[in-house]
Amino acid sequence: MGMLFHLSSALLAAMLFLPVSRLIWVLAVRRGVRKMGRELTQQELRRYRNSSRLTALLLVLPFSWLFNLQLHARLYG
Repeated sequence: MGMLFHLSSALLAAMLFLPVSRLIWVLAVRRGVRKMGRELTQQELRRYRNSSRLTALLLVLPFSWLFNLQLHARLYG
């Protein structure tokens, strides 16, 4: 696997990271508000944001690597 493969995987992961982490954060906050029946504090929101970033990182990195693996296999066989 060449430099182009690693560069395109990193670029795809970087492009997907913010939207995925934001989506996970919004879903977690909504679930937390519904579960607790009140608005969340700033500390709770920060905890949800940090957790969503870690989860997004663990989802986006393998996805971008596998996606590029499939793409390069089809293009360069």
